[in-house]
Amino acid sequence: MRAFKQVDVFTAVPFKGNPVAVVLEADGISTDEMQAFANWTNLSETTFVVTPTDPAADYRVRIFTPDVELPFAGHPTIGTCHAWLEAGGTPANPDRVIQECGAGLVPLRTAAGPAGARLAFAAPPLMKSGEVDESELVDVCKVLQITRDQIVDAQWADNGPGWLAVMLADADAVLALEPDFGAVDFYDIGIVGVHPLGVVAPSTAGDGAADGEPAIEVRAFFRSGGQPAEDPVTGSLNAALAQWLLPKGVVSAPYVAAQGTAMGRAGRVFVDEADGEIWVGGDAVTCVDGTCAGLTDA
Repeated sequence: MRAFKQVDVFTAVPFKGNPVAVVLEADGISTDEMQAFANWTNLSETTFVVTPTDPAADYRVRIFTPDVELPFAGHPTIGTCHAWLEAGGTPANPDRVIQECGAGLVPLRTAAGPAGARLAFAAPPLMKSGEVDESELVDVCKVLQITRDQIVDAQWADNGPGWLAVMLADADAVLALEPDFGAVDFYDIGIVGVHPLGVVAPSTAGDGAADGEPAIEVRAFFRSGGQPAEDPVTGSLNAALAQWLLPKGVVSAPYVAAQGTAMGRAGRVFVDEADGEIWVGGDAVTCVDGTCAGLTDA
């Protein structure tokens, strides 16, 4: 029997964020068994906490979708750290938790939030950025069922999952999307549009973080279990979007991103800049707490 938690991330209200399954004390489980368990949970991600290989790390996490292992993902990072701390994990540095994952070392810090300690991770560097080919944007338009002139801007924003990010005219345009996942060979697409609060007005966008008013609306379409789907709230995408939108002046830190609205969720991602880094934060709440059986040592 191994300790197990299911954590709802980017929300202080259970069942309104994005869940992640976390297996604690996962040393000895084979990669194949981890993948099989992640496929069985049928969540967008399942994580396994193991002994770190880097002495600077407090723990190491392996992150699996139902069909592939990821080097990094945002909501599993916050959810895993929440579960590890709740289970009695003690960081070497009381001000920081250092997570080791496939993308390297990811520091996390805490701040007060409605659900207790609100965790934030430092956005990892983009693995791929820059312009998107016009032929790829044509395909994106087919998936999103929009015309090319409705895309205001686009950029690769890949920090692990492979995001292609597009900006639409406003939040309403983002919420109105009805994608056709069968239109073309699928991309992992992140879509963003500004709320009236966040229209190229740094002081206004920054003020929004104080009361939770979102500056931008985000949606994410990706593959889960081999099938395209919408992700309720996506930390990696919001981290990548921040690295794109902040230098362009579309928003300024701190700001709040809303995601999951179209799915009946109420995800909130809190983005800030400090110490020369972009920090992506959110609340987390444990919804399932117990043990899981059937995971054996390799």
